[in-house]
Amino acid sequence: MALQALLFDVDGTLADTERDGHRVAFNQAFAEAGLDWDWSVELYGKLLTVTGGKERIRYYLEHYNTEFKRPEALDEFIIGLHQSKTRHYTDLLNTGAIPLRPGVLRILTEARSAGLRLAIATTTTPANVSGLLKNTLGEDGESWFEVIAAGDIVPAKKPAPDIYTYTMQAMSLRADECIALEDSENGIRSSIGADLKTIITINDYTRGHDFSDAAIVLDSFGEPDQPFTVIAGDAGDKTCMDIELIKTVHERN
Repeated sequence: MALQALLFDVDGTLADTERDGHRVAFNQAFAEAGLDWDWSVELYGKLLTVTGGKERIRYYLEHYNTEFKRPEALDEFIIGLHQSKTRHYTDLLNTGAIPLRPGVLRILTEARSAGLRLAIATTTTPANVSGLLKNTLGEDGESWFEVIAAGDIVPAKKPAPDIYTYTMQAMSLRADECIALEDSENGIRSSIGADLKTIITINDYTRGHDFSDAAIVLDSFGEPDQPFTVIAGDAGDKTCMDIELIKTVHERN
């Protein structure tokens, strides 16, 4: 079946948001709440095994800060921290501190010109997605995407396939008409669970993940003057990801 749509993850795929974005915003939220918690680069890498910010805070308390005296209304406490974190993260986005990864803008532009449909499938909150798109693509950045499936729109987050299933249903598309673009093991477990061929672009936090089910694994999408490195799979004579290569990857058995 011919390719109809590209389904993008956000954090780590569209932009390197985790280490110098979300992690920093979490620490700012903790300080604002009078907490002495500090998520180091190393610790945050371990916490990234859990998807979803609220879930990540709960996991931290259960596994890394077990002596913290939990408030009776723990759920509300976590929600408040996460809302504060989102505000700090949006402030970081507004400064332009978090750009798109190499090749992303070019691929999005090529896809639109080729008549391909675009969608977002992510566990991050809608506000985070909106802030990133507006600050990198312009005020109409969200309109580039037919569907933006984000946050708690489905009850089970990645690695469950629900977010991809929801996105395809919203677009009235089948899995063989789409391809997913991801960066992490939880991400590819989600996309493969939805029967999607998946392109992986790794980052510093995910380079050791299991991507054996990926159609191709790259260190980045690359640019004509900034070639990618192919970690697994076949890019032919291409030195950067483009729509032609995406279609070729999609068509392979």
